[in-house]
Amino acid sequence: MDAFISFTNQTQGRDQLFRATKYTGMLLRYLLEPKADKEEVVMKLKKLESSVSTGCKWFRLGNVVHAVQATQQSIHVTDLVPRVYLTLASLNLVIYFICDPIIFVRSAGLASGINKEKWRMWAARHYYYSLLLSLVRDLYEISLQMEQVAHDRAKREKSPFQDPLGYSVANEETEWLQFFLLLLFRTLKKHLPLLLDTVKNFCDILNPLDQLGIYKSNPGIIGLGGLMSSIAGIITVVYPQMKLKTH
Repeated sequence: MDAFISFTNQTQGRDQLFRATKYTGMLLRYLLEPKADKEEVVMKLKKLESSVSTGCKWFRLGNVVHAVQATQQSIHVTDLVPRVYLTLASLNLVIYFICDPIIFVRSAGLASGINKEKWRMWAARHYYYSLLLSLVRDLYEISLQMEQVAHDRAKREKSPFQDPLGYSVANEETEWLQFFLLLLFRTLKKHLPLLLDTVKNFCDILNPLDQLGIYKSNPGIIGLGGLMSSIAGIITVVYPQMKLKTH
């Protein structure tokens, strides 16, 4: 109970909890809509999704400050490649968080002169850029860690003719694919924060891809992706050591 109270007392914890509730409702609504006797449940889920979405926007009002701080921190990253990608990702996230409250104000009817659709597309575009850049950074980190794992494995092998991952297959293409997949598995197993960050960014990007028309998805896919992303976010809040660190 103390751990739950501590979690909900954190702004990020409440935000992730609201997101998990929102996307669970979206996923359930998608699954129940085809059933004729579930109209009332579907309507309740729609209302829940709308209410929780409003709550999420309230919790995100101060996130622009965190995004600015993340931008300042990313400038000091030692490695040039992550520094460039993280800085650009954070800058796009700042723009996204600036657009978000403007959309909220228009949705609340406080400023009727705002073009909601235009701001919504701007927000989706910059959110997409931020996630895409973060994913490229994740792939870069994965490639570095895979190279290190392969190097460490090769050093431990006694025979120079032994396969570095301890298997042999006849087909060369199959051999390369097995080598790559096994190396990827061992790398992500060894670096769980990197796995969580990659999964989270990949799941999050499904929503702006759909909004921008780049890759259309149904509410079920978006709901499942959002739920998985929220679970990954909750894990990093409960266990801070699982959050991907920048050096």
